[in-house]
Amino acid sequence: MSKFGKKQKVSENIPTSALPDIIFMLLFFFMVTTVLRDQEILVEQKLPQATQLQKLQKKSLISYIFIGKPKNTALYGTEPRVQANDALLNTDDIVQWVNRERDALAEADRGLITISMKADRDVKMGPISDVQTELREADARRVLYASVGKLVKN
Repeated sequence: MSKFGKKQKVSENIPTSALPDIIFMLLFFFMVTTVLRDQEILVEQKLPQATQLQKLQKKSLISYIFIGKPKNTALYGTEPRVQANDALLNTDDIVQWVNRERDALAEADRGLITISMKADRDVKMGPISDVQTELREADARRVLYASVGKLVKN
């Protein structure tokens, strides 16, 4: 026999023993990095354009109010409505809602509560003004008006 003879065929199987570990690592990664929406928005939201924006530092102090035409007009009508958390509110209920949101914060942060108003750009100023009045009565003095636009660095 010669040394230069035909070699045995090499196995071409791909090892798959580490495949379940890789799949579970990917699954765990996506579970950790995915952010779920806190609340379902019941009103239309087309935010107005802004020229100057600032980024907020502590987002845990922000509570959101949405103002817009209801998505389900058969049930709620076509007039602009106010949504806080997952419920539609009347303007008379805003003071009570602000107090509940303030009570949910740590005692040191209660004076720093910030209300972010996300009003649809097609909503007239009347409902927005009513919400502003109720926020003043609730002593919620820090109010943001959410919009879309380019972030300005300070």
